[in-house]
Formats: sequence, structure tokens, C-alpha cells
Amino acid sequence: MFLSRLLAILICALPVSVAAHEFWIEPETYQVEPGERLQAVFKNGQEFEGSSLSFFERSSARFEMYADGQVMALTPRSGDSPALDVDAPVTDGLVSVVHETTPSLLTYREWEKFLKFAAHKDFKTAAADHIAAGWSQEMFRERYTRHVKALFAVGSGQGDDAATGMETEFIALTNPYVAGFDNNMRVEVQYRGAPRADAQVEVFDRAPDNSVTISLFRTDAAGQVSVPVQNGHEYLFDAVVLRSIPAPVAEENPLVWETLWAALTFKVPE
Repeated sequence: MFLSRLLAILICALPVSVAAHEFWIEPETYQVEPGERLQAVFKNGQEFEGSSLSFFERSSARFEMYADGQVMALTPRSGDSPALDVDAPVTDGLVSVVHETTPSLLTYREWEKFLKFAAHKDFKTAAADHIAAGWSQEMFRERYTRHVKALFAVGSGQGDDAATGMETEFIALTNPYVAGFDNNMRVEVQYRGAPRADAQVEVFDRAPDNSVTISLFRTDAAGQVSVPVQNGHEYLFDAVVLRSIPAPVAEENPLVWETLWAALTFKVPE
């Protein structure tokens, strides 16, 4: 036990080399009975596959569970994995678990990697803005934070998701766990409490055979999008905000960009 906890600490102390990896909450099971355990790990990776990360207080700005209009702060110990391991509410309902990280830093040593990232996440003016500001095209830095949510069903799973006040987040406008769900998952993407119009949403769809398909959608003028989903499939929705941080042109390794990553995970029942 001591060695496994020490290894987790050492791994999490290593620098993150690729900030473009997605980060999400992955439940052990998305549907539980009242009073059973809710368990989930933090995951970091690509294409809905990745490594499990332990909980560390120094990297967690916020970790909470929302159920039946109530909010409960989650307080695991540093090094705990799964990060979420609590009793579910004793009554039926939809449960939302949210986690916001503290900022981390990434250094771009090659301009092409930034261009690839900007193209992937649909930041059309990022390169031109960077050049116009006179910033170096190598050895510049980005600060990033994660703003993630997972939806659980306790019993029938009846209930509605709602805004939780994260700086950027997905809000589920439909509940995939209730009877009568029409296999269209409608969500709203928010930034600082306001809808994000024309935002790219990347959808990762994991089938029962563990194959993953990826598709892109865009929010409408109200910051909303409807995504067709399938029974028995698990989903990760991802949307990223990019904003500049003014820095002196002559500064060495300038911190010039900040990204805020919103993610939502859920599973459509069989």
C-alpha cells in the first residue's frame, strides 16, 4: 500500500508533456442503487483512452457532488484512487460530480505543435494573433485548467443537471438515464456563466466493444447542441476555451496563452 501510494505521488509529480490530452471523470459504473458506492477515477489521455490519475489536493481547486439540489464537498486523501469513492444518496436521482483543477503549465518548444493544437481545437485566429503580438514562436508557455463533470444515475436517475458555477462547463439539458429518452443528448456549453455560441464540441463515443469514434459538432447561437447517442455507449464531450495572456515581447519563455478544458461524461443505458 505504501509503495503504490508513493509511486502515484511520483507519477503525478512529473511534468505534463502534452496538454492537448483530454481529462475526464470515468465512473466504475454510471448507474447504482440508492446507498451503493459511487466510484470514479480521473483519466488523462487521447481518444477516450488514457491513464488513471490519483487525487491530489494541491492539484484540485474544487471537487463536489450535486444531488437533489444539494452540494457536498468531496474530500479524498492525497494519493487516493479511485478519486471518487463515496456512498450514493439514499434516494433516486441524477447525480452530477464536478472537478476543477489548479493551473498547470506547458512549454511549446516548436511552433508547429501549437499550430496543430490550434487547428485541432478550431482556434482560427490563434496563430495570427500570436504573430501580431510579437511573441516568440518557440519556447513560449500555456497555462491550462480542467473543468469536468460526470453524470450518474441513482436508482431511476430522475432529475435535471444544472450550472455549477465552473468557469467553463457543460450543462446537460436532457437526462440520458430516464425512461423516454429519445437518444438525442442536448447540452449547453458555458463560459463564465454565459452560453458559448459557435463553439466546437468534440464527441468521443465508446461502444460496448471498446471501439471509439470521434465526431465534431458546433453549438448554436444559444450555446446549445444536440448530439445523437446510442444505447449502451459511453460518451465524453469536450470543449476548450483559448484566451491570451498579455506578456512582454522580450520576456524569456513568455506565458502567453491559457486554455480552459470543459468535459462531460455519461453513459446511455442499454
